[in-house]
Amino acid sequence: MGLFKDSNLVTDPLTDTNPVTIQVLGICSALAITAELEASIVMAIAVLFVLGAGNVVISLMRNIIPSKIRIIVQLIVVAALVIIVDLVLKAFAYQLSKTLSVFVGLIITNCIIMGRFEAFALANKPWRSFLDGIGNALGYGVILVIVGFFRELLGSGTLLGFKVLGDPIEKTGAYAYGYENNGFMLLAPMALITLGIIIWVQRSKNEALIEEN
Repeated sequence: MGLFKDSNLVTDPLTDTNPVTIQVLGICSALAITAELEASIVMAIAVLFVLGAGNVVISLMRNIIPSKIRIIVQLIVVAALVIIVDLVLKAFAYQLSKTLSVFVGLIITNCIIMGRFEAFALANKPWRSFLDGIGNALGYGVILVIVGFFRELLGSGTLLGFKVLGDPIEKTGAYAYGYENNGFMLLAPMALITLGIIIWVQRSKNEALIEEN
């Protein structure tokens, strides 16, 4: 039972304290790399690794880090983990690493990661810090995947590169299911609108639960 008593550290960031929809953190990458579902998934996995591992490292070092240089230490830890992610992507998914480009490096300055290091890992033991990192990374990743799903589906008519909507029907030239790709979905303004709708839905749900209680 001891392993599961802190399960709220994983589940709460998925809904009630989601770092994107409730705390409005990590917005830049949510707007920049979600035009393709694959890029959204890879970024979510990258943040999951960096935040989960980073929280544990910072927690293990919490009693020996001088307070005056704690931010520098945190940056060094997250930078080392991001370099690992970048090298793995270049080795095994080079085209995808080019698509993500500088945004992998910008994980270093992701306010979700630095915020969890500062607010949680520096004050808690490794296991709780690991769960907190996994929970917040999953909360962030879920939003990226949802935005990426709708942007790629409605903007390109594909999912993970496979055609789903908009294939011309032979001879007639009509579009499958009556849908024609909406290029506006691939632009940053539509990413902001899509994310805004998700934030509205999430906050409305939370307010309804508060009123019921």
